[in-house]
Amino acid sequence: MATEKLMKASGVLYTDRRNFYVDPQVTKELWTDVAPFTTLISNQEQRNVPDPVFKMFEHRNPWIKQSFVMGTCADGSADKTIPDNNTGIKFDSASNPATPVDSSTGLGGVTAIADEHIGLVLEIRSSAGVLRGKAVIGKSGSDYMIKSLGGTIELTTADVCTVIGNAHGEGGSAPEAWSDELSVVWNSTQIFKTPLQVTGTLEAAVLKGESSELARLRRMKAQEHKMQKEKAFLFGKRVGGVGLDLQDGSTSDLFGDGGRTDADGNLIRTTYGLIGALEDYGQSSGDDQNVFTVDSSYSYSNFVDDMEKVFQYIPESGVKRAFVGAGALGYWSKMAGSSGIAGNSGWTVSLGDMKRDALGFNYRVLETPHGMLQLIPAPALRGDYNKYMAIVSDENLFHAVYRPSMYQTNIKTDNAFDGVKDQYMSDEGVGIQLIESHHLFKITA
Repeated sequence: MATEKLMKASGVLYTDRRNFYVDPQVTKELWTDVAPFTTLISNQEQRNVPDPVFKMFEHRNPWIKQSFVMGTCADGSADKTIPDNNTGIKFDSASNPATPVDSSTGLGGVTAIADEHIGLVLEIRSSAGVLRGKAVIGKSGSDYMIKSLGGTIELTTADVCTVIGNAHGEGGSAPEAWSDELSVVWNSTQIFKTPLQVTGTLEAAVLKGESSELARLRRMKAQEHKMQKEKAFLFGKRVGGVGLDLQDGSTSDLFGDGGRTDADGNLIRTTYGLIGALEDYGQSSGDDQNVFTVDSSYSYSNFVDDMEKVFQYIPESGVKRAFVGAGALGYWSKMAGSSGIAGNSGWTVSLGDMKRDALGFNYRVLETPHGMLQLIPAPALRGDYNKYMAIVSDENLFHAVYRPSMYQTNIKTDNAFDGVKDQYMSDEGVGIQLIESHHLFKITA
């Protein structure tokens, strides 16, 4: 008589009777926290907006930098020289100089000197930053004057006159006042729908791996719904923009309840994501630079200078959060090591151990000379965004909710449908204010 053996590759003993499953009701997933960016803004600040298209006020303090750029001015011409005496020169006549103000910052957008500028003390530098001298704005009759505070000053086209205070004569009257206006930016919420469906037969089936296919799909689709929101909040683009100047300085944004239409002619609104907004509206140079490129020539000097700009607007918490792709986190990890990139370039950074935030996502702390960055791995930053790092200002970012997330059950009932169709639905977006307080690093090294 033959002896029955367990090791058989066929027959009922192999195909039906043996149990190969360690835990037949448990299935492992790759990611447990798929959307840390959405989690952060939802817990940081959530606002119920009154309309799917919403506006926000913002204001930039003018005293941060007040200056104007000299317009047409012939270098070396005698009437463009401010003498070292009380005479001064006329500041806005046809010949002294022809176009006194080309552009201004923090002075209400003026293109000409007026009574409200009398008494301003200026530091005059060339466009390259060379100090020419210091002067004060005055008035003689109907003519505005500029008088040197010591030494002869040669005014040249594109010279930058920066306000360093104001000074007025003894017994004089109060100067004229000036003011600026609030600015307005906007965004939209968008309708997210993630459906799931099973037949009645499948719903009733007793299964291995997951005891209920409907329950499994509900969990999976919940994560899919959240991940698609995460990607929209990061990468999305809105028809009509958000009301800012583009990188080249042009203004093409127009407010309106616009978008595209679906097959039935219904309006499709979309939200402008943070990274999408930074790529379109961010600045890649200057004092307000907030888009940076890290290439193979990136040095410690570049790192220090860039972080100075990142932390020029000091966060209330003292720490800024940065959402990173795996490639970006890997880059900073290599720079924190003793070999590889760091060894070849001769500089390192300090990167802390992995910790877990109270909101449930992991992070590491990158120490910079100007502040601390909490690096949070974001699964949405993959592929083309693998080496991106988006640094956010918590105070200027919020989760906009027009209709809260809901799970709609049994939405298909026509003709006694033998099954279950549910869907996750929400109408949400992201509110982005003061774009210069957010920063984007693109690592190409």
